[in-house]
Amino acid sequence: MEKYISYNLKNKEIRFKKIISEMQIQKRVRELATRISIDFQGESVYLVAILKGAFVLLSDLAKYITVPCECGFMGVSSYGNARVSSGNVRITKDLDEDIEGKNVIIVEDIVDTGITLSFLKEYMRTRKPKNVRICSLLSKTECRKADVVVEYVGFEIANEFVIGYGLDYEQYLRNLPYIASVKID
Repeated sequence: MEKYISYNLKNKEIRFKKIISEMQIQKRVRELATRISIDFQGESVYLVAILKGAFVLLSDLAKYITVPCECGFMGVSSYGNARVSSGNVRITKDLDEDIEGKNVIIVEDIVDTGITLSFLKEYMRTRKPKNVRICSLLSKTECRKADVVVEYVGFEIANEFVIGYGLDYEQYLRNLPYIASVKID
C-alpha cells in the first residue's frame, strides 16, 4: 500500500507521496554541478533560473559548481495555475544582464513538452551568447512535443503531476525538500 501525506490547502485536501528523497536530490545536484564544472573548466558560466520553480535548484547547483558563475533570473509562463502547459509562452521577467559571449545554462525545474525551453533557447541565441545549454532537475521525455536537448538532467520521471523542491501546486508546496507525486481525486 502506498503511503500518502495529506495537506489541507484552501479547505481542499491534497494527497501526495514522496518519489525522490532530499538525499537523492542533493546527491544528483552535486553530480550535475561536477559535470558542469568539468565541461566549463577554465571558463565561467551564467546560470539562468526560470522562475519560479527553478530558484531552489539554482541555489543548490551554484553552491557546488567550482568554476566562476553568475546568476540571473527569468520569468516565463505557459502554465499559469494549470497543471498542463497551454503551449503559449510569454516572458514575464527578462534578464537584467547582457549575455553576449557568455556560457549560458538555463536552469529549469522540469521539462515536459519542451515547448517553453525550445522557445527560450532560441530567444537566448538572439542575444549572442557563446553557447546555451539546459539543466533540469526533472524530465518527462514521454511528454515531449518539441525537439529540445537537455544536456544536464537530474531525474527522468513518469508523466505525473509532481511538487516540491521548487515545483508547486497552485503556488504552494515549493518548500518541500523532496519531490512528491500528487494524487488528484
